[in-house]
Amino acid sequence: MRYGIILPGGTATQQLAQAEAAERAGWDGVFVWEAAFGVDAWTLLAAIAARTERVRLGTMLTPLPWRRPWKVASQVVTLDQLSGGRAVLAVGLGAVATDLPDTGEQVGLRERADMMDEGIDLIRALWDGRGHFHGSHYTYSCHRDDLIRVGRPVQERIPIWVVGVWPRPRSMRRVLRCDGIIPQYSGEGGPQQLRDLREWLGRRRVAETFDVLSEGETPAGDAEQAAATVRPWRDAGATWWMETRWEMPHDSAERMREVEERIAAGPPSN
Repeated sequence: MRYGIILPGGTATQQLAQAEAAERAGWDGVFVWEAAFGVDAWTLLAAIAARTERVRLGTMLTPLPWRRPWKVASQVVTLDQLSGGRAVLAVGLGAVATDLPDTGEQVGLRERADMMDEGIDLIRALWDGRGHFHGSHYTYSCHRDDLIRVGRPVQERIPIWVVGVWPRPRSMRRVLRCDGIIPQYSGEGGPQQLRDLREWLGRRRVAETFDVLSEGETPAGDAEQAAATVRPWRDAGATWWMETRWEMPHDSAERMREVEERIAAGPPSN
């Protein structure tokens, strides 16, 4: 299992310092929140890439239906090049909670699902060196070979992790086209549902490198309890544990201190 820390907020300089501390403390990945307005996730990740050497880097997560897929593809490949092949793209439909900014984007569930499916396909086409894509929502055509050449990733395949609602059929079909799942559960959720999901993926012979994420909070001051919290998820087949601190406000002095203490304590590994 690998261990990632999701930085919940704060200024760009605060999050950059937290990311550097996370690498020193032994975390395997640093992920940042992509909001409609505030600290720009991809500018921040590029700065983190320049100041770290090992950790995987990405958003948690990018609301793909509300972004131009070719712009997202450009930002991720730029990060991949600057980081020497450490980029991950995590995508979802986008939250419509009332406490988030309202920017007038498409909020219909079916429409957003269609846009995300096409967006994933378009991003993959661009990274694979194809300059043309025609879909119901997006059209992209480029005859400039130089743009294609400079936009190739360092990694042979940048991982795309996608939110998947287990066991909904359409959602899981989308998961099979990607490299990892950020699971949501239609029931209560728990290690047994993750185990069922893992068995389903195994029957469909997904790649050994396919990632299954789990997330939650573990204490900074009790390494044994932290490891015990994660252990059932690891045993059920999770490949990444994502340490979270989502309670509001994200940027309070108390929250920043809590995040920094948890980072310094290191990942909740056995």
